[in-house]
Amino acid sequence: MAKSVYYCAASLDGYIAESDDTIEWLTGYEGSVDAPEGLEPGPMAPGGSYERFYESVGAVVSGSVTYEFILGHTPPSAEWPYRGKPYWVLSSRDLPVPDNATEDVHVVSARVSDLIDDMQSAAGDRDIWIVGGGNVASQFADADLLDEVHVTVVPVVLGSGKPLFEGRLQGGPLKLLGTTIYGNGMVELRYTRPRT
Repeated sequence: MAKSVYYCAASLDGYIAESDDTIEWLTGYEGSVDAPEGLEPGPMAPGGSYERFYESVGAVVSGSVTYEFILGHTPPSAEWPYRGKPYWVLSSRDLPVPDNATEDVHVVSARVSDLIDDMQSAAGDRDIWIVGGGNVASQFADADLLDEVHVTVVPVVLGSGKPLFEGRLQGGPLKLLGTTIYGNGMVELRYTRPRT
């Protein structure tokens, strides 16, 4: 069965976007690893893990703000970035769907517990990617449908913004699956969440 995976980047203090939903702190980030003399920083991957992760994705889900951000950053003449992967947008509003994504994008006003069977069926033997935001990830967690959290920590402190989750996760601590240190100073943390 498809796993539900919240895969995103967050600032060091746990925000996925500024208060106005911008992410220049992420898209404009340039960093490196600076280990003290005589101390090796450990094994490092050359870049991000997006391509590897995306290969494991069979279906996508997000909230309306994330979806509108994607629409706003995808030129009308460009191919829909998630082509061939069913994409659910959780929204009570009518939202536009690009002409080249009418078969892929489903704008729905429903609870994740009412949609999960369709998402899992569409994902097949691949995973459901919870793109964001924190509200959607929290809905999955509250419905006991969140399996894993993969967060790439960016060494930037925002002080305020949109949080990684909108509330406390029930069910005890997450279990660490693994970490990856990247040559740009980012660190990916992968956790599994025990189902209740």
